[in-house]
Amino acid sequence: MTFALPLRVALTAPVRSMSRWWPTSIPSQPWRAAALVALVVGFWTPLQAQTATPSATTGPRSVNEWLMRMHEASRQRAYTGTLVVSAGASMSASRIWHVCDGEQQMERVDTLTGAPRTTIRRNNEVITFAPESKTAWVEKRESLGLFPELLRTPSNAIPEFYGVRETGTERVAGYLADVVEIQPKDALRFGFRIWSEKKTGLVVKLQTLGEQGAVLEQVAFSELQLDAPVSMGKLTRLMKDTKGYDVQRPVLKKTTAEAEGWRLKESVPGFLPMSCHTREVPEVPGGGAAPMQWVFSDGLASVSLFVEPFDPQRHAQEKSLITGATHSLSRRLGAYWLTALGEVPTATLRRFAYALERTR
Repeated sequence: MTFALPLRVALTAPVRSMSRWWPTSIPSQPWRAAALVALVVGFWTPLQAQTATPSATTGPRSVNEWLMRMHEASRQRAYTGTLVVSAGASMSASRIWHVCDGEQQMERVDTLTGAPRTTIRRNNEVITFAPESKTAWVEKRESLGLFPELLRTPSNAIPEFYGVRETGTERVAGYLADVVEIQPKDALRFGFRIWSEKKTGLVVKLQTLGEQGAVLEQVAFSELQLDAPVSMGKLTRLMKDTKGYDVQRPVLKKTTAEAEGWRLKESVPGFLPMSCHTREVPEVPGGGAAPMQWVFSDGLASVSLFVEPFDPQRHAQEKSLITGATHSLSRRLGAYWLTALGEVPTATLRRFAYALERTR
């Protein structure tokens, strides 16, 4: 949902079960968190012209105007900071370096808790170093499914499903910030409370809100240096330095769910299909189809449907899990196993899971 802030310390069981096929498709908590507060890390294409145009009035900003302000803030400056994520009793931290030159965006995220891991991204190129196993994964990603997805949706319908309310100002990491609530208009999605640095618009804190405003997860800078002297050249050299690492290059094939023999018999309001990939694997149990990931977004929230051949040794009965704001639901579909994952209510995942059907 992934602003620039760290993700969950541990992946849920269903996610672990997919690690055989999708070793880096689901980012670790430190990277996701980072991606949340950066919003806007500038890894997304601009909104349609009419959306980006500032309001001619002096009244409150619209939800799109707030999101564009946050997005543009990260595209215009470099910064470093320490990010802390809390979800229930779990807490994690990471260190982030971000730099841009208007077109090129680079970011490094180092975990400070849990297993050591460094992720470096340049536009859609990503490399993740795991020093304990001396393994590095190299991938190209169209998107991490991070907040806000409105910057790459075909049509921006966010105002149809979310409203906005300004609630005042507060200090975060030493900076005065505007506090804005993005409120869902139905029960299919969560809300957000965002702290946007007053002068620049940069997101410095984010809360994901459940029913009655309950805080499901919180991501915030505990320390932040704006306009920091971050070197794009140094990050580029670090990204290329894989000496001593076993470099893995997972092969993704861009496809469509229809081409793979899947469809939703009923759409979920507001969620549009964003991408679909299969991952090339050495061997698929039972000779079934290659594992598939189908991604949907409503502009702010995203849902991934992971479909793989059913394996009785790895897959149990249907179950759902909740970790902070991330919910997952797994079930068997004939010869296949589905895991629906996203920062949305379990009821939303259930609508996806029971609408997915095989067409051949």
